[in-house]
Amino acid sequence: MAHATLTVTLPEKVWVQEVSSAHPEATFYVDAAVPGAESGFALVRITGPDVPAVLEDMEDHPQLTEISLIQWSENEATVHFETTAPLLLFSSRDSGMPIELPVEIRQGKATLEVAGSRDRLSQLADQFSRFGLEYRIDSVHERLHDTQLLSERQHELVVAAVEHGYYDTPRRCSLTDLADRLGIAKSTCSETLHRAEEAIIKQFVENLVDVERQPPLEEELVS
Repeated sequence: MAHATLTVTLPEKVWVQEVSSAHPEATFYVDAAVPGAESGFALVRITGPDVPAVLEDMEDHPQLTEISLIQWSENEATVHFETTAPLLLFSSRDSGMPIELPVEIRQGKATLEVAGSRDRLSQLADQFSRFGLEYRIDSVHERLHDTQLLSERQHELVVAAVEHGYYDTPRRCSLTDLADRLGIAKSTCSETLHRAEEAIIKQFVENLVDVERQPPLEEELVS
């Protein structure tokens, strides 16, 4: 499964592009969102020094309807609303590619993460183009589920080691203590943990260089 981090430049005359560009110190976090047939609904958290001014501009924008202020403080507000121009939602819906939340938006640019097949990523890119969304691929890597990376026993042991403080600094649990807690021999505990650590570290290092090793996928998305 491919995992991509993208920066999407929102087109002009879209409410969030206009409002976030008018208030460059504000940050918009889309915490929940769902597309309708011709509109979208979202729960957005706004932070920054000019939140009241941001809310005022949102209330005046014709693309936003049914605005409800959920909570508010001097430098933060959460708003539920309907919008007639949910371009990111429509792109996600029509491509079948879920966008992971929250999505962060600043100065007309949205940073988002998606995960799925290469075909779905390509379809998402097509939808971006359809709705006039420009994008930049910040990173792409293959993400394995932990059950694919580790055996069931390795997974259980790593989780137990973390929970009991084996990886804390200073350690709250020694290798002997960990083995005793799990009812296994110290040598078995050590070997199983070492193999799990090897798999995790190698996968981590591979992820660091995946952007350089994934030009075919990036070219596929851009084309």
